[in-house]
Amino acid sequence: MCIRPVPFLSSSGHHPSILAPNKPKTEAKKRRKKNWEGVRERERENKKAFLFAQSQSSSLLRSNHYLILFPQCHMSTSPSCSSSSPIPQSLTLASTSSSSSSSGMRDAGEGSDSPPSEMSEDGSGGSGDGDGGGGGGDRWMPDLRGGNGGGGGGGGGGGRWAPPDQVLENVLESVLEFLTAARDRNAASLVCRSWYRAEAQTRRELFIGNCYAVSPRRAVERFGGVRAVVLKGKPRFADFSLVPYGWGAYVSPWVAALGPAYPRLERICLKRMTVSNDDLALIAKSFPLFKELSLVCCDGFSTLGLAAIAERCRHLRVLDLIEDYIDEEEDELVDWISKFPESNTSLESLVFDCVSVPFNFEALEALVARSPAMRRLRMNHHVTVEQLRRLMARAPQLTHLGTGAFRSEPGPGGALSVTELATSFVASRSLICLSGFRDVNPEYLPAIHPVCANLTSLNFSFANLTAEELTPIIRNCVRLRTFWVLDTVGDEGLRAVAETCSDLRELRVFPFDATEDSEGSVSDVGLQAISEGCRKLESILYFCQRMTNAAVIAMSKNCSDLVTFRLCIMGRHRPDRITGEPMDDGFGAIVMNCKKLTRLSVSGLLTDKAFAYIGKYGKLIKTLSVAFAGNSDMSLQSVFEGCTRLQKLEVRDSPFSDKGLLSGLSYFYNMRFLWMNSCRLTMRGCRDVAQQMPDLVVEVMKDHLDDEGEMETVDKLYLYRSLAGARNDAPSFVNIL
Repeated sequence: MCIRPVPFLSSSGHHPSILAPNKPKTEAKKRRKKNWEGVRERERENKKAFLFAQSQSSSLLRSNHYLILFPQCHMSTSPSCSSSSPIPQSLTLASTSSSSSSSGMRDAGEGSDSPPSEMSEDGSGGSGDGDGGGGGGDRWMPDLRGGNGGGGGGGGGGGRWAPPDQVLENVLESVLEFLTAARDRNAASLVCRSWYRAEAQTRRELFIGNCYAVSPRRAVERFGGVRAVVLKGKPRFADFSLVPYGWGAYVSPWVAALGPAYPRLERICLKRMTVSNDDLALIAKSFPLFKELSLVCCDGFSTLGLAAIAERCRHLRVLDLIEDYIDEEEDELVDWISKFPESNTSLESLVFDCVSVPFNFEALEALVARSPAMRRLRMNHHVTVEQLRRLMARAPQLTHLGTGAFRSEPGPGGALSVTELATSFVASRSLICLSGFRDVNPEYLPAIHPVCANLTSLNFSFANLTAEELTPIIRNCVRLRTFWVLDTVGDEGLRAVAETCSDLRELRVFPFDATEDSEGSVSDVGLQAISEGCRKLESILYFCQRMTNAAVIAMSKNCSDLVTFRLCIMGRHRPDRITGEPMDDGFGAIVMNCKKLTRLSVSGLLTDKAFAYIGKYGKLIKTLSVAFAGNSDMSLQSVFEGCTRLQKLEVRDSPFSDKGLLSGLSYFYNMRFLWMNSCRLTMRGCRDVAQQMPDLVVEVMKDHLDDEGEMETVDKLYLYRSLAGARNDAPSFVNIL
């Protein structure tokens, strides 16, 4: 006889099936299937939107970097993840007149393309609590971060189940961790709200091309996991003393905001900022894991601030001081080199060739000896060749060396011989980059011959050398890719470079005497020689007094891979030195034949024809610098209408008036900034721009006033976009309209 088992009864004596709701299993399956179909649909929509954003990234990058990163700042509604809309609203960059459309402007020429901002978010998005109980909800996806603790058959209890949206965000964050290109990140942040949020959470480097384009608070509120910050301040013309002293760009509010927000910050790079000793002390105090500090063209600090960094930043790897102005007041001079830890350090790079004050050489020698990881060392002009030899013996592993003065100060034993110095270079076979030579004695130059064959970068921009002194060295530099030199080498020296350095990619020829009426030693002859011998050239900066269209045309044909072409013909309105014609055809050939050109500097006698060429063919130009050029406002109009990717426009000593300025009204929102110096602008024209474009910050710096009141002339105009509005630290000579 078959005995049937007694069914399990509940405490009430009823079978569980009586208590459970009468829902067929097929209905639950349909629900789960429908949920998964929704997930797949959202995945398809996200992918479609992302591909669309990538395809549009070139045009998006053409606009301001805040247009890219902060789409909500340019829309009346916030972007959202919606499966019913194949193209997220965040991809629509329609400008509005509301205050929320304010945006900062973007910087490319130089470095990363991902500056920060903040976007207000209303709603959490992708929520849902995954209890995963017996009767369960509609979502059945394991939490990939927390695991699945599901318990057994039937309805199972105790397992954690995450909503599909949250799992997608987890996966997305993991993927974005590997996305390092700023262009791709910018496109990803535009897809929808969840992508925007995930990109912000995974961004590790914050780039801000204008410290006044966004407030520190907005930046830190959006990006919470930042490990590196790059911040720029004054306009580039500050390098030529055209920005008045005390203009601004103070780093203090940024350091105060970064400290509490980013306790794990490791790297800070500041360019053209005003940095105080208190700022450096606060940096050293706020970031216990701090590793890298780079100050480029900064001012406001002294060795007292450097001592705080050296003493407190125990994990410091990089301390680079490049072209900074260091205060030299006696009461603030500190032996900052001796403040580094007495144990072995993690230093990999120490650059202080711009620090003009003397330092403790014995402390530096000991520091180099206990820094086995050091690869880059660049010292100031107080280092002699005798001291250089001692340092090289301590660090034969160096790859980048700044030699200091490169002259001798004979001691009791007499001057160091060239052979003895050459022995040190023989032992330094790792050297690939040489600079320094700030007070060079040409007799010691043969000592560097042993390393010339391996050099990829050579900087003689502080060495007053002739062609005869340069040629024996340059003949051995067959692998050179970057070369900086003074124009004292003349056309003959450049011809030697052209005959030897066929792999050269970057050339900079600086003037020994930068005055307009000086007689430079280089001309069109040297430029043409370079174009014929260095056909892989990608970037050139060339100061001269005499030039021809033929030489520039030859450069455009022979070096078609040029990305940067900066020809600075010193002196006002210099024509072709042979024909006497304007330089229109030469610069026209550059923009026509160099299809990769993104940065252009023009000077000399130029008419509207040259700017018509630039507008017609310079479609990739992002940075344009104009000096002593143009003959009417049509020049500016051609540039604004034609250069659709223009981000930075710098103009000085050119005959452009209010009419030319107002021709750019439709284009200023897509630019990072406009700087005009010593042109024919008036306060009335600048006020018109400020009134018609309220989201712009229009700063005028005027040197004198006319009797006409509204028609008073404007000496300097700085125009930029800002999420933060007008700054509150403007000095008295700056008038914000």
